[in-house]
Amino acid sequence: MKELELKYGCNPNQKPSRIYMEEGELPIKVLCGKPGYINFLDAFNGWQLVKELKEATGLPAATSFKHVSPAGAAVGLPLSDVEKKIYWVDDMDVEFSPIANAYARARGADRMSSFGDFISLSDVCDKATALIIKREVSDGVIAPGYTEEALEILKQKKNGNYNVIEIDPNYIPKPIERKEVFGITFEQGRNELVIDENFFSNIVTDCKDMPQQAKIDLAIAMITLKYTQSNSVCYAKDGQAIGIGAGQQSRIHCTRLAGSKADNWFLRQSPQVMGLQFVDGIRRADRDNAIDLYIGEDYMDVLADGAWENIFKVKPEVFTREEKRAWLDQMSGVALGSDAFFPFGDNIERAHKSGVQYVAEPGGSIRDDHVIETCNKYGMTMAFTGIRLFHH
Repeated sequence: MKELELKYGCNPNQKPSRIYMEEGELPIKVLCGKPGYINFLDAFNGWQLVKELKEATGLPAATSFKHVSPAGAAVGLPLSDVEKKIYWVDDMDVEFSPIANAYARARGADRMSSFGDFISLSDVCDKATALIIKREVSDGVIAPGYTEEALEILKQKKNGNYNVIEIDPNYIPKPIERKEVFGITFEQGRNELVIDENFFSNIVTDCKDMPQQAKIDLAIAMITLKYTQSNSVCYAKDGQAIGIGAGQQSRIHCTRLAGSKADNWFLRQSPQVMGLQFVDGIRRADRDNAIDLYIGEDYMDVLADGAWENIFKVKPEVFTREEKRAWLDQMSGVALGSDAFFPFGDNIERAHKSGVQYVAEPGGSIRDDHVIETCNKYGMTMAFTGIRLFHH
């Protein structure tokens, strides 16, 4: 197949639309559904991300993409009982494979952003992974293959219209990439930068401690940023991205946005949230939305009389600001990556509030000394990579 006609482009009024190869055949097969323009943008960006994550860590990887940026990314480490519960897979009577663990983590880190995602898997999609995908609101999945059981499960989704794409894992694109904007062709060399544990060898802070898990988490953060719309910042912990701030014009706004998402990930593990008693039959999306409101500033939207009865069996106590801060103060060992240098130490101050211990950024700011000094104040380890990772 040399080309594939699409229903329309980014919007219904943008026609005609297609994907095609100038030379050779497309490296994909559509096994089910009819993927659209944005679906393929998410699929191809996501596939590159998970392919590189697996190469960097040796572990199966998954990502949950929305609007050409990842909402979550993770490798296939085992899930704890707490993680199974906050990712809504604790009720599944199935043995989770490494690739299933990876997707549960990628989808679960920021469930509000992952709603209606496009999934990318580094490994063959198996039954366990397909069962997780089946229960979530999602547009489609791309993987190097599918077991027969998995494909049958996925074909039942959306009345048989769920988008299932198989990609040739051996496909290698040309070293030069092009795109058009306003009728003008842009050309550049592909970003073939390899990110591995050696990427973080230039440690510039007083603290030089950089354990293996920190290197894995920083690699996850930086590879995720490589395919995130810039400016971007990523917090990672225990083999997954836990907060991604994408497409912000200001670096500090990236850090705050990603930090607030990382905080929400940790707050969902608190006794106050774990103990919430939802009414029977509540939809998963409504449950996610209720938790997001409960741990935020608009908690009265779900705790007001006449509202909570539709969500909870028992009215929860207010999760006070002091209680939330006390819980967040227990978070530690978080890794933070930035796709460009931090211009001021305020980014580190914000990162500290979310338990960041390890930082990777390009360096090169005229205020590098201030950023290093702020890291030293909190005993953080920071590596300068010397490489910017803008993606547009």
